[in-house]
Amino acid sequence: MGTSSALQKAAIYLRDEKRVVLFIAALGSFLTPFDTSAVNIALPTIGKDFMLDAITLGWISTAYLLASAVFLVPFGKLGDLYGRKKIFLAGIGLFSTTSFIISLSFDPAMIIALRFVQGIGSAMIFGTSLAILSSVFPREERGKAIGITIMCVYLGLSLGPTLGGYMTDILGWRSIFWVNVPLGIIVIAMTLHYLTREWKDPSGGRFDLTGALIYGLSLSSLTYGLSLGPVPAALGFLLLAGAGIAYFVYHELKVPWPVLEIRLFSGNRVFTFSNLAALINYSATFAVTFLMSLYLQFGKGFSAEYAGLILVAQPVTQAIFAPLAGKLSDRIEPRIIATVGMTISAIGLFSLTFLSVDTMLVFIVGSLLFLGIGFGLFSSPNTNAIMSSVNPRYFGIASGMVGTMRLVGQMLSMGVAMMVFAAIIGTVQITADKIPEFIASVHVSFMIFFVLCIFGIFASLVRGNMNRGSPGT
Repeated sequence: MGTSSALQKAAIYLRDEKRVVLFIAALGSFLTPFDTSAVNIALPTIGKDFMLDAITLGWISTAYLLASAVFLVPFGKLGDLYGRKKIFLAGIGLFSTTSFIISLSFDPAMIIALRFVQGIGSAMIFGTSLAILSSVFPREERGKAIGITIMCVYLGLSLGPTLGGYMTDILGWRSIFWVNVPLGIIVIAMTLHYLTREWKDPSGGRFDLTGALIYGLSLSSLTYGLSLGPVPAALGFLLLAGAGIAYFVYHELKVPWPVLEIRLFSGNRVFTFSNLAALINYSATFAVTFLMSLYLQFGKGFSAEYAGLILVAQPVTQAIFAPLAGKLSDRIEPRIIATVGMTISAIGLFSLTFLSVDTMLVFIVGSLLFLGIGFGLFSSPNTNAIMSSVNPRYFGIASGMVGTMRLVGQMLSMGVAMMVFAAIIGTVQITADKIPEFIASVHVSFMIFFVLCIFGIFASLVRGNMNRGSPGT
């Protein structure tokens, strides 16, 4: 009787379209960050298995981020044109299938290539899920819904290091990719069964393939240039990336159906500076998990399982504060909450510049808690400001921009870390005799991230207040 009653309640709950969309978006939001953080904690083990240097290890994460960043805006636009649910379903399927194939990989080049394909699936998920969510929830409820999905992002980031570390120690690093398969099947089944309608822009249009290619090549040049370190070739790739981005903006302003509506940035101060603040925040914070995973296992000599348990302090704190901050941003100006969050993040980053092999565990955990509080307060209000500053017809593009700022920021963050490693350590394995150089690399990286966060505080402050009386541009 009790089981029957529970099933009836669940069926009633799932008849509400908003709740179904929120549940599916939340589960999709959990899937990719769980994978990302689990892979980060497993990187030292993968490195030992294949005898990889720190820069190659970085590419296992960066290839995924690069593909996600390159394809996110195009898939957001394709979702607007042809249906967001279609793209979302295809993304979940690609992500889950690639995860299983990665678990069978026998070569580091194969892992990096498959991680790129997995990143394409991630772009399809994040380029559409937030747009579907924003299409269903009205402005007065959107901040709370976004806060819940971001909470699930942080739950994924929380379970990734702990469960990933445990699975890596007990079952091997390949096991961390198995989890994505059943979760992906659940999301696909629920989407097909409960979401009966499609969401897209009724005005139609065509897909700007040329713009998408220029955009992808520019980001690829930027990432590769950063990974090379301080060498002449790196400058060439960075200049090429700058020229490509400039031409992309010029091209997008000319074409009738741009892949990225550049005009959204003109005259929309909230949208422009909220995106800039997001880019800076992710650039300053994403590589923390990567660097701390290496520091705890190489510098402190901890196991993957124990390192994961320590690293969970940051995302758990984020998961607690994100929904609270999102709900507050429906009532209090998002700019204020997000700026406080960015300031706290800067304090946490500055404290990590003092790490050494003898640093006490309480100091490490305290710094991670500060970062967790800061990012939890920043992310939901900032995302709410972006999505609520545009007309509903641009939800797909705005969703793509939210993801793009996140992924480009994460990519730049990893690029900075790899550039510092290349300059100080070089392309060698991190061994006991290289620990001093490794610690120096960590110090320099966190100081760069701290300075970035200071700029982020000003970007968040000057965005202006969100206009709650209109649907945006």
